[in-house]
Amino acid sequence: MTKDKELEIQMQFLEEATDYLNTLEGILLEIDTSKRIELEHINAAMRAAHSIKGGAAMMGFRVLSDLAHKLEDAFKVLKTQKDSLELDTHLQSLLLSSVDWLRQIVELLAKGNDLDDSWLGKFCYPIFDELYERLGEPTPEDITTLLSSEDDPEIISLLFETEVEEYLQHLEARLKNSNKSGLRAELVMMATELGGLGEMLQLTAFTQLCQSVSHYLETDPDSAMEIADLALKAWRQSQTLVLSNLRGNLPTKIDFGEVINHNLSEPLNKQDYLLNKSAISDFQLLENVELSPESADFVSADSGLASENLPIDYKYTERKTDIHLFPKERENQENTVRVPSKHLEKINDLFGEVIIQRNGLNVQMERLRKLVRNLSQRVQILDQENQELRTAYAKMITHNHLVEESTNHGNQGTENNFIEQDSYQKLNLLSQNVMETIVQVAEVTSDIQLSVDDTDQIARKLNKTSKQLQRQLTQVRMRPFSDLVERFPRAIRDLNVEYGKNVQLKIEGGNTLIERGILEALNEPLMHLLRNAFDHGIEDPTTRRTQGKPEQGLIEMKAVYHSNRTIITVRDDGQGISLEKIRHRALKMGLDDSLLASASDEELLSLIFEPGFSTSEQVTALSGRGVGMDVVRNNLKLARGDVNVDTQAGVGTKFTLSVPFTLSVARVLLVESDRLVLAFFTDVIEEIFLLEQEQIFFLDGKEFINWQNHQLPLLRLNSYFEFNCSRYNNLELETLPIINAISVLIVKHDHQQVAVQVERCWGEQEVAIRQVEGNIPLPSGFNNCTILGDGRVVPLINTNDLVLWITTGERPHISNKLPTTRLQTAFLKPPKVATVKQPSRQKGVILIVDDSINVRRYLALTLEKGGYQVEQAKDGQEALEKLESGLQVQAVICDIEMPRIDGYSFLERINNNTELRNIPVAMLTSRSSSKHRQLAMQLGAKAYFSKPYNEQELLRTLEEIIFQIAETTFQP
Repeated sequence: MTKDKELEIQMQFLEEATDYLNTLEGILLEIDTSKRIELEHINAAMRAAHSIKGGAAMMGFRVLSDLAHKLEDAFKVLKTQKDSLELDTHLQSLLLSSVDWLRQIVELLAKGNDLDDSWLGKFCYPIFDELYERLGEPTPEDITTLLSSEDDPEIISLLFETEVEEYLQHLEARLKNSNKSGLRAELVMMATELGGLGEMLQLTAFTQLCQSVSHYLETDPDSAMEIADLALKAWRQSQTLVLSNLRGNLPTKIDFGEVINHNLSEPLNKQDYLLNKSAISDFQLLENVELSPESADFVSADSGLASENLPIDYKYTERKTDIHLFPKERENQENTVRVPSKHLEKINDLFGEVIIQRNGLNVQMERLRKLVRNLSQRVQILDQENQELRTAYAKMITHNHLVEESTNHGNQGTENNFIEQDSYQKLNLLSQNVMETIVQVAEVTSDIQLSVDDTDQIARKLNKTSKQLQRQLTQVRMRPFSDLVERFPRAIRDLNVEYGKNVQLKIEGGNTLIERGILEALNEPLMHLLRNAFDHGIEDPTTRRTQGKPEQGLIEMKAVYHSNRTIITVRDDGQGISLEKIRHRALKMGLDDSLLASASDEELLSLIFEPGFSTSEQVTALSGRGVGMDVVRNNLKLARGDVNVDTQAGVGTKFTLSVPFTLSVARVLLVESDRLVLAFFTDVIEEIFLLEQEQIFFLDGKEFINWQNHQLPLLRLNSYFEFNCSRYNNLELETLPIINAISVLIVKHDHQQVAVQVERCWGEQEVAIRQVEGNIPLPSGFNNCTILGDGRVVPLINTNDLVLWITTGERPHISNKLPTTRLQTAFLKPPKVATVKQPSRQKGVILIVDDSINVRRYLALTLEKGGYQVEQAKDGQEALEKLESGLQVQAVICDIEMPRIDGYSFLERINNNTELRNIPVAMLTSRSSSKHRQLAMQLGAKAYFSKPYNEQELLRTLEEIIFQIAETTFQP
């Protein structure tokens, strides 16, 4: 086996070990008030620790295997002494600490780190030593008690129904798979695991069988396929016998030598096909039934599995008795595979490109439909002209016949008549060809229309399929809510022990699926809310008793779907949030008393999310620093979420978090504001309508509008945006706007509504969200971008940040800083300082001439960043037409190889035109040889660049040649 394959199997085992550790932690946290563990929980914990022990030994992780073995022994002692041993808080802490150290070792091994002996001896081993001192190790009497107790048959049967069955199902699936790489390693690990299980259950024959499998794999590794097939059949037979309570006849080995002497292509007898999981359920009725000798004989005779002649050693031999219990059809079971998250992220990015290309295809299809409609109109006109031509042709034929008749009656002018007749014949042929061509053009147009209709239908199916793929991919990228909150019960338990409280954490909706990125963004907010609920919300047991509440406090976390969003609530039954404390703290921070007196409860509660705001009188390890709730709000903003608070004194507090269903694809509304296309997320837009002048009124010098009996501030974005690059006066997209007039968007901002004026609206689109990379931060209010079907990059608006920046003049806080004197809360806006809008730096117009649209777009972005306005032409012919029609430009950047008129011809014609010869032309081409450069300079080029170009060098050279021409032109 290769090193990479071995490493892959080790990583898979460590991931499984993490799942086993989660199981152990969950069992230890479910201890009831009687300080005892349920028997089935102890059995599950023993199986989990045993699985870690066996797998770690197989993988060569000796330390992990030894420590898991010690933990397994501890659970064995707990089981044998379950009636007499009290599981107090200290013992529970020791067991949980043991699990924690095993988890740390697993994480270190997963990262490829070596385990330091001094670190283990100083921190890890003492915990297990203390656990050993408390419980000791299982004695031989304990082992006997463990396996001879009244529930022992149930344990052994349960293990063979569950753990053994899982192994056998995996092996069956592995044998059906055409890819047999790594089969030997997996089979060795499986034999070791099952052998350890047999040793634990004192099934000596089963242990010997597993050792036999391992022996043959070591001596003949090339026959792993045949050995696996024999091992599967032997293990299936052992499983059937165990579940039938016939453990005395278990096979002890596979006879691989005998099977070699047989013809491997010989079909198997039915009796060699042993029962699968569904058939095993048929034996469950036999588990608790004590068979009489007669019954035993009957089973033996009927099944052929326990007859006197049945050999103990499993051999691949022909049997003459038929088995009468046939396996039922196996129930459908979902199989899972482990995929690195980075692969899913890559697939998601590629799907984002599919969305962009799909939108581009839709744009091209719409353009094609327009062209076909125009073509159909032209063909109709041509068909009308064809009818007129046919009428004229018919008259000409009639006239020609009359001429022929007159010629036949007289012989004068015979020669001239023949010449005229010949001309008519040529015109006749030409007219016939034209009319036939027109008919053919109409037929081709009809075929094109049909083809476009078929393509349009395929495009619609592609849209439908891509949406289904998006839903499925989103599901793949989802993780259950329990993945995030599964460690919270442990945190509450530790806090209870440390602070002397009695708090229960109840989690609902653990199976609610949430996108991985959103789940990560929710990690810190939920932890802060949990700690605050424990510290600020839930009272100590004495206080709760005096208030008539149960001593045990309750914190509930719940996740549900609502529309296209995920709603998470965190509720406690504590003392609630004191509004008076909020007012008192706000006064200390310097806020105006009159504002605080008139503020609503919702506005006061919003203050707790401000940086540095805390109502705690003292700073503790849990709270009092004033940074927790600020983290909640900021992290939710990153995930396009929001938070709402509802509290009632003496009853409790509820935080409601709302996040979108997905972050990779979103529906947006495309609008134009101040000659810039913007995208607003549709989930923040409540309404859009035309703006009427009579709706506007002024209040304290600011514009407001009336909307549903509410007075909303009106924000005109063109009063706040400032650009350092030129923009097009006539902005057009591929489709016509659905609202071509000044309109108003009613958008949500921190549970309030704000009116935003826009000039035009193009409707909704489903787009892929793209991150904007770079060291320069985005302007306030802009959140990433998207790419339209025509390749246009459109910024995405973050409504909360945009409105915050406009109303306060501040960028949103993105770090956890200590108290500031200015808060961001909407109702406490400081007065806005008037700013003088700086004029844009206009550097003139540059004409780009290149036959590649992508080169033109990329170069246009460079020039627009440099402050230039850009015009484009696809070749020299189009560039000359634009310049000769009066286009005023400061310079031209031209390619060399282009259709119709190339770069050299363009230079020559420019220099020969007295009106255009003063325009500086820079050549930008992939031709980097000196002869091409020299020829271009001889023809009048002012600069020569090779692709790829340096942006700064191009802009600097362009500015120099424009300045030189300007000096030459305007010299007195």
